[in-house]
Amino acid sequence: MVDYRLSNTAKEDLIRIHHDGTHTFGQLQADKYVNTFFDYFEIIAKRPFAFESVDYIKPGYRRCVCGVDSIFYRIENDIVEIMSIVGRQDINQIFK
Repeated sequence: MVDYRLSNTAKEDLIRIHHDGTHTFGQLQADKYVNTFFDYFEIIAKRPFAFESVDYIKPGYRRCVCGVDSIFYRIENDIVEIMSIVGRQDINQIFK
């Protein structure tokens, strides 16, 4: 099993997602959605190579789709580093 850690950007993304979700769908639904990310982080950590390589976006990155968002991560020395969580509408802007 591989460990994972969140970059500061990913932490900020989770806060943004929760804030937007609370505003749009309510506290309970926002909590559920954000908790789903942590389930996915565990899945990614167990099988980091099972998900799509996105070298065309950024070398060494992989992507796992979670709901309407994508989790971008890289593998460094047996640690999965969650780099960013991006919605479909933001994907072209985030990796310029």
